[in-house]
Amino acid sequence: MLSMLRQLGIQSVLEDSSGNGGASVAGYGAAGGMQVKVLVPASTSPAKIAQVRAYGADVELIPGPREATEAAAIEQSSNVFYASHNWHPFFLQGTKTLGYELWEDCGYQAPDNIVIPASAGSNLLGCYIAFTELKSSGEIDKLPKLFASQPANCAPLHASFQAGADDQVESDFHSTIAEGTAIKRPIRMVEMLNALRESGGGTVAVEEADIVEASLRLARQGLYTEPTSAHAAAAVGKLIESGSIRSTERTVVILTGTGLKTTQYYADNLEG
Repeated sequence: MLSMLRQLGIQSVLEDSSGNGGASVAGYGAAGGMQVKVLVPASTSPAKIAQVRAYGADVELIPGPREATEAAAIEQSSNVFYASHNWHPFFLQGTKTLGYELWEDCGYQAPDNIVIPASAGSNLLGCYIAFTELKSSGEIDKLPKLFASQPANCAPLHASFQAGADDQVESDFHSTIAEGTAIKRPIRMVEMLNALRESGGGTVAVEEADIVEASLRLARQGLYTEPTSAHAAAAVGKLIESGSIRSTERTVVILTGTGLKTTQYYADNLEG
């Protein structure tokens, strides 16, 4: 996305994010000599804000839920190019490289299942695009089953999928330690539901206590992840229990964020 915008001569961009997307835009923007402003919720982890600022980007903290940050960005977009990773189609073309890398790592074969932490759905849709292209070109025979995990406190995709809906259904929302997957109304809901159903996959909602347990278990296996993605690991056990996947199948779990961004979370859960 940033490379394409730079080629078009755009030198200043605006982004809204819960932290990780904003850090990526800030980093790539710095590498491309672009000015970047990132709006984040005021509740965003300090380590994520520090990373964005370290890249030289301007940061504005927005009070309220994640949706308030998006609304503020839309309002400010009249003055600067709005390079939203949630809205811009070229961002999905970038994230699809994840699918191609998985295909290569699996010996140029598709895994049986991919479990992906999801909120706005960038990695879910990126994998869907990649494996759809690979199937169309004859490189693979069928799509891997795509499963989306979400924190139970904010699981609009899970609620919509389980309801058999074609678009978002109303559901309850509460705060979650998985802050990077706490989007109440993802703009690509229809596309995400289609990707899950076409691949034969599904959704899992993970309770807060299970997210904590999964993050600590992963750390003791040498995988230091933020809770935003740790719930994908917890989802695997639930999928095996329900019979949605088999333990003998090749299943890939996507872990998208380092625990270094949530140091205080680990300190709080390891005290004593």
